Amino acid sequence: FFSHRQFIFVVAFTTFLISCVDYDILFANKALNHSQHPSEPIKVTLPDAFLPPNVCSARIQANSFLICILVIAGVFWIHRLVKFIYNICCYWEIHSFYINALKIPMSTLPYYTWQEVQARIVQIQKEHQICIHKKELTELDIYHRILRFKNYMVAMVNKSLLPIRFRLPLLGDTVFYTRGLKYNFELIFFWGPGSLFENEWSLKAEYKRAGNRLELAEKLSTRILWIGIANFLLCPLILIWQILYAFFSYTEILKREPGSLGARCWSLYGRCYLRHFNELDHELHSRLSKGYKPASKYMNCFISPLLTIVAKNVAFFAGSILAVLIALTIYDEDVLAVEHVLTTVTLLGVGITVCRSFIPDQHLVFCPEQLLRVILAHIHYMPDHWQGNAHRYETRDEFAQLFQYKAVFILEELLSPIITPLILIICLRPKSLDIVDFFRNFTVEVVGVGDTCSFAQMDVRQHGHPAWMSAGKTEASIYQQAEDGKTELSLMHFAITNPKWQPPRESTAFIGFLKERVHRDSSVALAQQAVLPENALFSSIQSLQSESE
Repeated sequence: FFSHRQFIFVVAFTTFLISCVDYDILFANKALNHSQHPSEPIKVTLPDAFLPPNVCSARIQANSFLICILVIAGVFWIHRLVKFIYNICCYWEIHSFYINALKIPMSTLPYYTWQEVQARIVQIQKEHQICIHKKELTELDIYHRILRFKNYMVAMVNKSLLPIRFRLPLLGDTVFYTRGLKYNFELIFFWGPGSLFENEWSLKAEYKRAGNRLELAEKLSTRILWIGIANFLLCPLILIWQILYAFFSYTEILKREPGSLGARCWSLYGRCYLRHFNELDHELHSRLSKGYKPASKYMNCFISPLLTIVAKNVAFFAGSILAVLIALTIYDEDVLAVEHVLTTVTLLGVGITVCRSFIPDQHLVFCPEQLLRVILAHIHYMPDHWQGNAHRYETRDEFAQLFQYKAVFILEELLSPIITPLILIICLRPKSLDIVDFFRNFTVEVVGVGDTCSFAQMDVRQHGHPAWMSAGKTEASIYQQAEDGKTELSLMHFAITNPKWQPPRESTAFIGFLKERVHRDSSVALAQQAVLPENALFSSIQSLQSESE
């Protein structure tokens, strides 16, 4: 609801700024015409710069480009309104389900845990058979229904199927994954016209057969091409919207907290790369939030001494000038009336704050290896070559792809309307056959759930990796293996967060083996009064267990 009001405000306010403001009066380039007391100095007020309604309306009508933009914005707003009404209807059904079926009133819902809600759903299925295709629902069935498409996206990122990693001249290895690009991927694969799924739970029958894979790949390639062309045509409008929305959203924050753009956040790619199979949004958010502070400390370890010296000197010179201007203002406030003084004071304040972000804490201790182990305990995934190399800039640059500057995030979103069509047409189209094969080979039909990604079954026998203690327990080929221990860690995460879930026999044996090894290693370390083992699996499992307690 509020996003619709924001959209109307941005469009209306931008139109007002373009057509209804006399900037010559606002900037004092033109004198006001007052019939009374013409010889007296006149103080310009803000309403004096506003044009009369008839003049404003005439200027809007004379601007054909602006009218075209307003018409397109109106059509887009109507589309969003229809979608909003549809979502309200869906939310009302959920509201009724919680009240009538689960017997959870809305007043107490915020105080229920997800495990309590899930337990009620499982119990209701046993009593009232809300899913007619099977007698009982398991916790995994519920997760599959909620995360069907997200599990596919996690799997495609894990198998490096999506074109989001690039090697560019001067920049080297780069990741580009924005909300606009993600939206287009989901539009192509899951819910757009001509997508691979015929509804929310079933892959189209032709994509399950290998006989016409080349024809389907050509069809998908053509569809990607047309969507890429549509992105090109809409690029100017989307770019204008991105710029306006970013300006209205971040200008006030930048004025109030100039160093906020120097803060970091988990990138969209990082959230997808670090996400377990069958991990809900609030579970992922909780896990990454716990790793935020150590991740920030780790990135702050890599401060250039030369950059620190430059920042200290620039801050000194800017601070000296700012101190003089503030002193003059205190002595006589008319100093602020001098042209550009207020602007100079603001820019100097922003510059000093930015410089301070490059000056490290004098009490900071450089211990990247320990910090990286603490980070690993929360994010659970780390390339093998990071171990022992936490102090290197190469490791830092790779981690920065997961934990990027807020300013970089904003810049990527602004560039997204320009770059997204290129990625779709040049990079995604050649992968059409691989995408068709992926959905055919890694889609399984689950009774009562529908078609799901086979990786989300977390079957170590089908998708386990020998390097992650699945040796002798996996039949997966290199093509079938999930990378970076995704299957094993997802299985452990799901089993610990859902202790009542009964995994398959192979998974139960694997989980028991891991727990036994962890307990044995920790017992030996404690008996010898030694430090607990410092390996990825041990840290990850310990973190998972602490989260479930």
